[in-house]
Amino acid sequence: MLDRCQKQMPGKKKFRFKNKLMSIDSTTIDLSVTLFDWMKFRRTKGAIKLHLVLDHDGYLPSFAVITEGQVADIKVAPELSFTPGTIVVDDRGYTSYKLCGQWTAQGVYLVTRLKDNAVYEAVGERAVPQNRNILRDEAIELRGFKAQEKCPYPLRLIEVYIPETDEILDL
Repeated sequence: MLDRCQKQMPGKKKFRFKNKLMSIDSTTIDLSVTLFDWMKFRRTKGAIKLHLVLDHDGYLPSFAVITEGQVADIKVAPELSFTPGTIVVDDRGYTSYKLCGQWTAQGVYLVTRLKDNAVYEAVGERAVPQNRNILRDEAIELRGFKAQEKCPYPLRLIEVYIPETDEILDL
């Protein structure tokens, strides 16, 4: 089905960078527990969760899995593999230090929001581009309990200002 849809796409979108871009996310789909009692999510509610990997070349999913509604995103993430050089964008639900270390070792770039309790040390700075919403660009190393063991690689922390919501994100 993916091949069929890809052939019908009018053309591939071009980005300003050369790497393949993929996004991972999930959504919970509510079901009636009386009709779908096999997919019980809460006491009175049924649900499934759809996990998708979106390939930004053509904006089509390249991987999908349906799980029970209560399955955590991080349980699905180890099933995914990407070619070296791929940039993977995900939310914190798919992020673990172990997976971050595995993908980094494989040459896959992970873009995600920094965990609230992340302990790290800045080990270098990069120049911040002019006229952009980037406030800070640093090389960091994780220092938290077991985090450095699971992901011993230098990472990049980018602090971005989002004017529409007046918030600052650490990526």
